[in-house]
Amino acid sequence: MGCDGGTIPKRHELVKGPKKVEKVDKDAELVAQWNYCTLSQEILRRPIVACELGRLYNKDAVIEFLLDKSAEKALGKAASHIKSIKNVTELKLSDNPAWEGDKESTKGDKHDDLQRARFICPVVGLEMNGRHRFCFLRCCGCVFSERALKEIKAEVCHTCGTAFQEDDIIVLNGTKEDVEVLRRRMEERRLRAKKTKKPKAAECVSKPGVSEESTKTSKVKTGKPEDSSLDSREKKTNSAPRSAVNGSSSGKAGKPPCGAPKRSIADSDESETYKSIFTTHSSAKRSKEESAHWVTHTSYCF
Repeated sequence: MGCDGGTIPKRHELVKGPKKVEKVDKDAELVAQWNYCTLSQEILRRPIVACELGRLYNKDAVIEFLLDKSAEKALGKAASHIKSIKNVTELKLSDNPAWEGDKESTKGDKHDDLQRARFICPVVGLEMNGRHRFCFLRCCGCVFSERALKEIKAEVCHTCGTAFQEDDIIVLNGTKEDVEVLRRRMEERRLRAKKTKKPKAAECVSKPGVSEESTKTSKVKTGKPEDSSLDSREKKTNSAPRSAVNGSSSGKAGKPPCGAPKRSIADSDESETYKSIFTTHSSAKRSKEESAHWVTHTSYCF
């Protein structure tokens, strides 16, 4: 059974009691939430985006997740509600002038203050390290502390001047209750977007019928091009005899209508001087002697 050499065991070594619940270090949890990407677990670097539930991501990690949604990634569950890049908002963060980054601990001889944040509230000046509640506006992406929004009540963004509503305010890294409220708002917002898309699709389906009716009415008004061409031909044929009658009455030969027998000028009642202009007159006809030679094909070569 052991206990050789005169060792005396204690009670807690022999009796196994209930295991103590391991408590999560709050400081470590805050550092992980506010300094690391929720999806890739890498340090946050610009451009930084936030989802509709208030979680922080690197934009590159979100794009890679949307392009490759493999089941092997266990961290993909944290971003399962992100269906497209439109579901995230790029944040406009204000740098903290007191934060020097990794310059202080390059040699390892200085203390790293984990509570000092990279970003601050541009209105109040509070550091964004998790000790204070921060939120962003979904319409413009500007980040403020909740204290700034409560103290300076306005319906316009404090930095860019964009108008916003209460539905546009999203708490960053909120509690479970905050996440439930944000999730409910997200679902309602997406349902509203689907309902607005359905009427547009119905309008697109109804447009072809409207276009057919419009084409029918246009055909009734304008008629077919063949019918119009036939009507124009009939009008021309009807106007031709009238012009011929008018020409004969004025003393000038008018054009004969289409399909009418041709009249020779020799049979007309015009004067001889007028008839001599045309080749059908006797003065324009040549004798056989004056005709072209069969070899040279030129006239007057005998």
